[in-house]
Amino acid sequence: MNNIFEALRVSHETQRALCAQMLATAPDGPDRRRLFTELKRELAAHATAEERCLYVPLFAHDSTVDASRHAIAEHHEMDELVEDLEAKETHDSSWLAIAKKLSEKVHHHLKEEETKFFQLAGKVLTDKQKAELAKDYEAEFLTQRVKD
Repeated sequence: MNNIFEALRVSHETQRALCAQMLATAPDGPDRRRLFTELKRELAAHATAEERCLYVPLFAHDSTVDASRHAIAEHHEMDELVEDLEAKETHDSSWLAIAKKLSEKVHHHLKEEETKFFQLAGKVLTDKQKAELAKDYEAEFLTQRVKD
């Protein structure tokens, strides 16, 4: 990847696809749990790597502190929805409603990052920093994915 934003978009596309696939599954089918587990792993690895390799460096800049805090808070909201889903059976009537809420939150978060946050961050990071952060992010993301 050339820069941190391109690296993040790869995971963003995966997240969007997994959300759509998960919501299209049958309640009692094996795919629902499998896709949810895959989405959960993707979200967790992405959030940890993104927070460590993008948000933390952005705390050094006044113009990106609030946006970084907001993004981390949204990660926490998604974590709570994932926990809610883990506590239910996939055929439970409320499971799909919570899954839809999670998908909406994921889509909102990704759109906000790509249309607002990346532009803010792009103004305070140098091209060299963007390239270095991409390498750091990809290494951290892979480390997080292997942990599961």
